[in-house]
Amino acid sequence: MLDLLWLIPAAPFASAAVLLLVGRRMPRKVVATLGVVSIAVSAIVSGLVAIAFIGSPPPGNAYDQHLWTWIAVGGFHPGIALYLDPLSLIMTLVVTFVSFLIHLYSTEFMAGDEGYARFFAYMNLFVASMVMLVLGDNLLLLYLGWEGVGLCSYLLIGFWYRDPANGRAGQKAFIVTRVGDTSMAIGLFLLFHMLGTLNIQELMARARADWPVGSGLAIAAAALLLGGAVGKSAQLPLQTWLPDAMAGPTPTSALIHAATMVTAGVYLIARTHVLYEIAPAVQLAVAIIGAATLLLAGFSALVQTDIKRVLAYSTISQIGYMFLALGLGAWSAAIFHFMTHAFFKALLFLAAGIVIEALHQEHNIFHMGGLRRELPVAFWAFLAGGCALAGLPLVTAGSYSKDWIIASASPSPALWAAAIAGVLLTSLYTFRLIFLVFFGTARTPVSKQPGVAEQIPVWVLAVLSIVGGSERPAYRPFMAHLFGATPKPPEALSTIAAAAAFFTGLVCAWYFLRGDAPATNPLARFWYAGWGFDWLYGRIFVRPVEWAARVNHNDVIDSMYDGLATLARFVWRGLALTENGKLRWYAAAIAGGTLIFVALVIFL
Repeated sequence: MLDLLWLIPAAPFASAAVLLLVGRRMPRKVVATLGVVSIAVSAIVSGLVAIAFIGSPPPGNAYDQHLWTWIAVGGFHPGIALYLDPLSLIMTLVVTFVSFLIHLYSTEFMAGDEGYARFFAYMNLFVASMVMLVLGDNLLLLYLGWEGVGLCSYLLIGFWYRDPANGRAGQKAFIVTRVGDTSMAIGLFLLFHMLGTLNIQELMARARADWPVGSGLAIAAAALLLGGAVGKSAQLPLQTWLPDAMAGPTPTSALIHAATMVTAGVYLIARTHVLYEIAPAVQLAVAIIGAATLLLAGFSALVQTDIKRVLAYSTISQIGYMFLALGLGAWSAAIFHFMTHAFFKALLFLAAGIVIEALHQEHNIFHMGGLRRELPVAFWAFLAGGCALAGLPLVTAGSYSKDWIIASASPSPALWAAAIAGVLLTSLYTFRLIFLVFFGTARTPVSKQPGVAEQIPVWVLAVLSIVGGSERPAYRPFMAHLFGATPKPPEALSTIAAAAAFFTGLVCAWYFLRGDAPATNPLARFWYAGWGFDWLYGRIFVRPVEWAARVNHNDVIDSMYDGLATLARFVWRGLALTENGKLRWYAAAIAGGTLIFVALVIFL
C-alpha cells in the first residue's frame, strides 16, 4: 500500500491541470466532481497509507519512494522522491482530509461564481503543492512545493481581481512572503555548499556530524531557514500580509489558515529540527518570536470589526504558539497543535462563511447579532470551534494541545507567562466575537440557510474540534520515533492557570466587550492597525521605492539601450548612403576591400 504514496500529490496535480486547460468548457457539476473527487482520492490514499504504515512500520520507521532523478549535474542529483515518516504522515493526513472538507463546502459556497472552474483549479494546485512540500525528501523539492503554495495564495487571495483592493492584497502576500523565501533560498545554497547535499535526512546527519553545537554555520543556516518560515507562517516581522489575505473567498481563507501555507513554516522548522538543536541561539529566537507574535496578534484580534480579520489574527496568534513550542524543543507538541488547530480553524472559517453568505456578504460584526436562533448551524459550529480555539479545559481538542505547549514552557517563567496571557486574550476575542455575532439584537436579516454541502464539513469539523485531542496518549509514542522520547512536562499547574485564564476571558468578554460600537481610543486604533507595521514598512521600504521611481521616471537604464538604438540608426543611415545603384562603384568597393584584406594578411 505504501507504493501508492505518489498518488497523493498526483491526483490533485492532474485535476488542476485538466481544470486549467479545459475547465471553462466543462459543466459546473463536472468541475465540482473533478475538483472534489481528486482531493477525496488523496485523502483516501493517505488513510490507506497511514493504516499500512502504522500496522506494519517500514524499516527505520520511514519509507522513501524515489520516482525519478530530477536534475543530474556534477555531484548534485536531487530526485522527484517522496519521504514518509511520522511527521510527514500526520501532515499529509490533516492536509488532505481538511482540504477535502473545504472543497466539498466550496461546491455550494462558490456555486454562483463565474470563475468556478478557475477556483477549483487553483485550490487543487494549492493542495498538490502543499502535499509535495510535506512529502518531498529533499529541500529542493520541498522548495518547489513552497513556491507553489506561494503562487496559489497569490492567485486565490486576488481571485476576485476586478476589485483593485483584492489585487493589492494578493500582491502584498506575494511580495512579503518573497522576502522570507529569498532568505530560505540563500539558506539552501549555504547548506548545499557546506554539506554537499539537499537530501533532508543526509543533510541532518551531516550537520550533526560536522557542525558542533553553537557553530556559526549552523546558526547562519538555521536563521536563514527561519526567515523563510516567518514569512510563510506570518510571524513577526513578516506577519502583515495575512490579515489582508481575507480578500479571497472564504474557502480560500480556510485552506490557507487551516491546512496549507501558514503551517508550512512550522513544518520546515520541525523537519530540520536538528539544525535548530545545534543552533540553540536561533532556537531560542524561534520561541521568542512565537511568544511575541501570539501576544501582538491577540491584542489586534480584540479590536477588529471584520469577522474574518478576527480569525486571521487568531491564526497568527495560534501559529505563534506552534513557534513557541518549536523554540522550546517541544516538537511533538507543536505538530499536535497544528493538527487540532487545523480542525477548529477550518471550522471557524467555514462557519463564518455561512454567516457572511446569509447576511448579504456582510463582514462587520457590529452589523450582525441575534443569529443563534436564525443560523443554528453556524452558532453551534462557532461555539465548538471557539471553545477549541480558546481552550475550554478538559473538553476541546485545543485545550489538550495548548496545555501541552504551556507546560513545556514552564522552565521559562517569561515564556510561560506569555503563553498564559495568550489564553486570556484568545478567550477575550473569541467570546467577544461569539457574543456580538450570535447574541443581542439582530441587525441584518438572514437571507439564506446553508445547504447539505456546507453543513456536512461543518459538523464533521465540529466533532473533531471537540474529540481531536483525545488521541494525544497514542500520538506521543508515535512521534517519539522521529523526535525522540522526551520527559512529559508537569501539566497540572499549567492546566489550572490556563483554565483560570479561559474563564476570566469569557466573563470579561460578556461584561465588557459586548458593546454596540467598536472601541475608538488611540490604543484600540493602534492595535486595529496591526501595531503600525504597515505604516512603518510603508515609510521604510515603500515610499523610498516610490520616490526613486518618480525621480527615475525617464528610466536611466532604458536610456542606455535607447543610445544603442540611436547608434544603430546612425550607422544604418551612413551605410544607406553607399547604396547608390551604380554597379561600377560596387565592384570597385569589393575589389578595394579584397586588396586591403589580402594586404593585412600578408603584412600582419
